[in-house]
Amino acid sequence: MRDVSREVEDWRTVAAGIPDDALRHDALAAINRKRANIDGAALFWTLPRVRSRELLRLLVAYEILADFLDCTSERAAHAGTTNGLQLHRALIEALDPDLDVSDYYRYHPWAQDGGYVRALVDTCRQRCVALPSYEAARPLLHRAACLTQVLALNHEPDPSRRDAALRLWAEEHFPSEDELSWFEWAGGASAWLTILALLALAADPGRDAQEAKDTYTVYLPWVSLAGTMLDSYGDMAEDAVNVAHSYISHYASTDAAARRVAEIIRRSLDGAASLRDGERHLVIASCMIAMYLSKDSVRTPETRAFTQSLTHAAGPLTRLLMPVLRVWRLIYGQRAT
Repeated sequence: MRDVSREVEDWRTVAAGIPDDALRHDALAAINRKRANIDGAALFWTLPRVRSRELLRLLVAYEILADFLDCTSERAAHAGTTNGLQLHRALIEALDPDLDVSDYYRYHPWAQDGGYVRALVDTCRQRCVALPSYEAARPLLHRAACLTQVLALNHEPDPSRRDAALRLWAEEHFPSEDELSWFEWAGGASAWLTILALLALAADPGRDAQEAKDTYTVYLPWVSLAGTMLDSYGDMAEDAVNVAHSYISHYASTDAAARRVAEIIRRSLDGAASLRDGERHLVIASCMIAMYLSKDSVRTPETRAFTQSLTHAAGPLTRLLMPVLRVWRLIYGQRAT
């Protein structure tokens, strides 16, 4: 945790120097309010057999970049999805140094970030190519990163236009897939856990394309979808008040949502356990689930039955981790995030 905190503090210092008030606010909010995401990303550092400080720096930088883009894209939702798509090109270009660097703020209301996004992108690019199995994971890293551009559609403020755009997106990218609903495909692609898992795989020497594919198909959709739906569940009451987009609200009823999310959790844990070094993937997936289920908003009288059903589906390891993560939330002031 000390190594993670050091990386976070370095980027917080850079963020604090951003000239534009709005961008500085978004950058600092992404770090301060989403510390759980950063620590979760850092857990993927434990997947390779040999710890690499360079991998840790890469994971932390990519997570901070993604969280910042999500925050500032949401703030500028009025600028339209073209702006969101342009901003989120950074998530693609951060993983491939052969790509030209875009003008990420081309359509954004604010642009003076003092080089913050470029520094994050460059940090990721430099460390990606140094990973010993980067080439084995590279094609799927690119695909997963391209799919994260669906994040721009999530922030469309008009519900009917947003749902229509997300449906069309799912039909375009997963035309023959019928195991998941359109909003589940969009939700799974919205999370970048698949990218973190592939980066960790690429840090291990001798990994091949088939192992990368196996990891990709477990994390997208199942582990990533579990993360999105649990995040949406935790924000359900807040999103209802703010009339914000809620993936979990697309289910026909609360009972239907509870049953389906429980199934998604089971599929994600079974898939994680099936991978090479499955016990490590299982710990990471269980930690993620426990983190979401330790949030104050899912421990109210109104949510008790729903949360209990998800906790039961998540198994004994998750139940063991939940008290630990409640303490973590208290220490880092993350009880409600």
